[in-house]
Amino acid sequence: MKPSFRRVRMAVSCLRLIPHIIIMMRAGSTSLIRADLIRWAELLHMTTPATMADFVMLFITLMTFKREYRTVFYLRAGTKARVLYWMCPRLRDLDIERTKIGPGLFIQHGNSTFVSAQSIGANCWIGRHVVIGYSNETDRPTIGNNVRIFAGAKIIGNITIGDNATIGLNTVVAGNVAPDTTVLGVPGRAIWKAQ
Repeated sequence: MKPSFRRVRMAVSCLRLIPHIIIMMRAGSTSLIRADLIRWAELLHMTTPATMADFVMLFITLMTFKREYRTVFYLRAGTKARVLYWMCPRLRDLDIERTKIGPGLFIQHGNSTFVSAQSIGANCWIGRHVVIGYSNETDRPTIGNNVRIFAGAKIIGNITIGDNATIGLNTVVAGNVAPDTTVLGVPGRAIWKAQ
């Protein structure tokens, strides 16, 4: 994208995002929204925000160019933000059910991704085409802190994914995963564990 077009798009976004910015600054989940912004800046190799102006500019940038971030923001902002979907549409094929989700949630290319966990810890990274969900009407996974879930992974049922675990590409997980473990394959098997 040409720099001049990007500047014009940012200027137009500043206007349409005024209600979003107000919600971001006043939402009951402001600390979670800020933690998400810091995490996204870190993983996208952007400048880490330090001042309120930095947070607002980063927010405008992500809301303008990252539809996955929009979905995460609307989740954090709650029902009061639903009236704003039309102004800045979320990624429609990224479905995150309202659940307890820790700070720093990062969704990379969230196309065709479904997330319905009992809870998700801090700094979770979820890739494209991931399914985290039910094995029956009630059983859902619990995801720990600092978990990375790569594209195409399926995590199903009343299981626990331990802190710092990595779920590899296209892996199907239907059993508990210990902390600090990398799982790969169908069915998922531990291929590495930190000492």
